[in-house]
Parts: sequence; C-alpha cells; structure tokens
Amino acid sequence: MIELNRVYNENCIETMARMPEDFVDMTVTSPPYDDLRDYNGYHFPVEDIAAGLFRVTKPGGVVIWVVGDRTVKGSESLSSFEHAFRFREAGFRVHDTMIYAKNNPIPSDCGKRYRQCFEYMFCFSKGQPKTFNPITQKIKQEKAFKSFRITKVGRNDLAHDHIAPKERKLNNIFFYNVGTSSSKDKVAFDHPAIFPEKLVEDQIHTWTDEGDLVYDCFMGSGTTAKIAHLQKRRWIGSEISEEYVKIATERLSQYIDAHNFSAAR
Repeated sequence: MIELNRVYNENCIETMARMPEDFVDMTVTSPPYDDLRDYNGYHFPVEDIAAGLFRVTKPGGVVIWVVGDRTVKGSESLSSFEHAFRFREAGFRVHDTMIYAKNNPIPSDCGKRYRQCFEYMFCFSKGQPKTFNPITQKIKQEKAFKSFRITKVGRNDLAHDHIAPKERKLNNIFFYNVGTSSSKDKVAFDHPAIFPEKLVEDQIHTWTDEGDLVYDCFMGSGTTAKIAHLQKRRWIGSEISEEYVKIATERLSQYIDAHNFSAAR
C-alpha cells in the first residue's frame, strides 16, 4: 500500500515497490550524481531506479531528470548521458533534452575552461506525453503575412493571408536563480543543494494537470512536494536521509496542514 502526500524516509526503490503499475503521472527529481552532492554517502543504482520509474509511470507520463557532470582529472564524466541511455534501455523515450541554466552560479576557479553554469534537464516519456501545457512568451510582431509556394512557373500566392501569432512556446533553455534567491524558505537551505522552486513550478505546470500525481524519488528539502501542493497536484516523495526528511517536514508544515501530509519511515 502507498499513501499520498507523504515523504517516505527510505530508498526510493522500496517506495516504488509498493506502488502499482502505471500509477504516477510525473516524476521530477535531481539525483545525487557523481558525488557532487552530500547525500550522506548514498550511492544509487540508476538502472534499477530507471526500471522502477518505468513500471510505475503511467502511459503518457514523464520523468524530469535534472543531472550534471563532474570534472575529474581534466575530463567531464558524462554521467548525465549515461543516465539517459539507462532510461532509454528501461523503455523510456528521450522526449527532450532541456538545459537548466543558472543566472547566478557559485563562483569557482574553473581552470582553463569557462564557468560551469548549467545542468541537463532530461524529459523521459513513457510513450507520447499525454499532457503538454507549454509556457509561452509574447511576440512583438503582429503583422499579417501572405503565404506562397514556388511552382515551375514561379511564385503562386495562396488564397488567404495569415496573422502572425502573438505568442510562442519558450525555447528549451530555462534560466533560474539558484541559492538563497531561489526560495523564501530559510529552512530549505539546511539542505546542500535545493531545487529552484521556479524550475519545479514550470515543469509541473507543463507536464501535468490539476489532480495528477507527482513523485520525487530524491525529495531532499521538499521543493517538489511544496510546489505540487500549491499547484493542486497530489504528490509522493522518497528521501533516504532522515536529516533531510526533517528539513522537508518543517518546510512543508508552513504550507500544508499537518493532518494532510506526513513523513514516514
């Protein structure tokens, strides 16, 4: 049995084992890749996690997998692409490779390379995504234009004019603030690497509708749960670190009545 609106203090493989097949509409998460983040020594089997997520994801559901690479002895690890191959082998489509670009990356000495300021944001889908609510931006040009095609005898104008669209979908490079400007919840920063809230907000909005079920298999400070709740989605989280579960619980208590969510071992 699995309960909704709950952070499970355990390995995500254990949590998924209690889920029925075709259960989750969307997973959004960032794994502890390449030892870049301190998750109390936890190392994860990406093949098993990918297989578990494929089993519990509904047809048409997606996994948003935010991951980067470590530089070791002057060479990038390419772990992010290894993850993409593992998810494809599990049965997912690599529906989109988006970029999460950081407006204010942490200053660092990069040696003979440019400052690292982005992570990959893969969208793995179980078949064709069932939901797509694109974020759009306004277009200044609103003039009419005439369609035409080139034939053997020259240009042939079509019968009707077209009005240029007033808005268009965003590009697949997303820019977000990181660090203390990414959330107003001070307790969240007791965690070493929190999700920008706007990143989670944009992705949940895009790939789910109200009432859908969102999962985070590395819940961390609770960002996914908070944003899913505020966007009227149901949610489940797994977090192996008891310390981080306490952080998430304290943070979520500001937004969700204690009777409506819980942390469990």
